[in-house]
Amino acid sequence: MKKNNWTKARIFRWTLGISGWVFCLIMAFVIEQYYRWKVSNFVSRDGEPHTYNIYEGTSIDSLMAMIEEDYEIGADADLKMHMRILLFRYPEPGHYVLPAKIGDRELIETFKYGRQTPVRITWNHYVRTREELAGKVTTHLRMDSTTLLRLLEDDAFLAPYGFNRETSRCLFIPNTYEVYWNITEEQLFDRMMREYNRFWNDTRRAKADSIGLTPVEVCIVASIVEGESHNKQELPLIASLYLNRVHKNMPLQACPTIKYAVGDFKLRRILYSHLNVDSPYNTYKNPGLPPGPIRCPAPETMDIVLNAPKTEYLYMCASPELNNTHIFSSTYSSHAAAARQYRHTMDTIHWVNDQMVNDQMINE
Repeated sequence: MKKNNWTKARIFRWTLGISGWVFCLIMAFVIEQYYRWKVSNFVSRDGEPHTYNIYEGTSIDSLMAMIEEDYEIGADADLKMHMRILLFRYPEPGHYVLPAKIGDRELIETFKYGRQTPVRITWNHYVRTREELAGKVTTHLRMDSTTLLRLLEDDAFLAPYGFNRETSRCLFIPNTYEVYWNITEEQLFDRMMREYNRFWNDTRRAKADSIGLTPVEVCIVASIVEGESHNKQELPLIASLYLNRVHKNMPLQACPTIKYAVGDFKLRRILYSHLNVDSPYNTYKNPGLPPGPIRCPAPETMDIVLNAPKTEYLYMCASPELNNTHIFSSTYSSHAAAARQYRHTMDTIHWVNDQMVNDQMINE
């Protein structure tokens, strides 16, 4: 009887021990699976996140070949099992940024469901031409700049948005926007239209109406105002001046439009020969506003135009002190006197420079 009891106790202990080992093995497997599934089966080789642009038709094998260049895979068998469980057959096209450590489930679902990481597109008020704009906007997009440029110049495409090839830059208000890498051209224009309407809210539209301009015309005036000076303190007065000229039906005679018409944005002095250039942007030859902006003006500058102070200024001339300021005048006689002072200063500088060059040549 005692022997039977001892045998039963021994069998029980063995059974309990084996059961414990089996339980531990199962728990180890479960924990490992959970870790590979939920926490990490991929570890970046350099400890940094990595970016991938996935195109249509990319296979799982091609995707994994790219990822394996940057990541160590803890358990390939677990990954394949998890792919079967999640029915992962092909990755969705898009732009993806993977963290330095990622589990199978997050990685698989990221590519399976196209959970892209948005990219940032940005441009500022120094963008002048449609070519520049197309290049800036598409820098981080799959979209080709030539395709975007073609649409920026396509009147039929732009008509439903209320723009044409000359005014299309007004739609693209300088800022930084988050979009998806594989955004289509139509989606991009729709997004810009939403941003445009967000900026041109009822309050701003009412202000534009109160000064007798449309939002596009405000954009055009703002682009000229920005071209006149880098001195932000002067911009309200410059805006007031051009609004006065518009309301009096005076030629704008804006030097920045001549630079745009000539196509040389580095011109330091506008010569009489430049004033004869045949272009609708030559505001010395053509009355009224030019057909489009001469750059993509900043939102702040459009607000300056909308809130410009009331003045009598009709003329402006660079200060002869060459301190990045202007002399504003309400009469032509005052303006002519200021212009003579400025020309005298510039001629003196050129004469001094010529003398220095001649002295250098003699010394050589």
